[in-house]
Amino acid sequence: MPALPPAATPCPAEIDPRVEALVTEVIGRVADKWTMLILETLIEQGESRFTRIGKAVPGISQKMLTQTLRQMERDGLVTRTVHPVIPPRVDYRLTDLGESLGEAFCGVWLWAAANLERIEESRTAFDARNPKA
Repeated sequence: MPALPPAATPCPAEIDPRVEALVTEVIGRVADKWTMLILETLIEQGESRFTRIGKAVPGISQKMLTQTLRQMERDGLVTRTVHPVIPPRVDYRLTDLGESLGEAFCGVWLWAAANLERIEESRTAFDARNPKA
């Protein structure tokens, strides 16, 4: 088995507990499929209306879309602009912080693409050894 390459940026030996709590919270939120799908939609489409985001994210309810966008706004990942027209028009766009989160998670996509075949082979071998698992 080949040796693992060294990490590009080593993790610090001591971690500020506030940073650790934030990482745990953000990973939990971003690992939520709705946040990731909305983030991806806004990266691809740019500034978008509420209804357009809802149509681009299959299976999301209006309530869940509202809750997820509200939390993303609270975290500083999106900005919300309400236009004073009838009916009301609301647009969302990623902030610099939201874009940088998208860039950070791009590394996960690149890793998945680079390792897809290895993972599929491993799963196939595991399933062959453990037919009832």
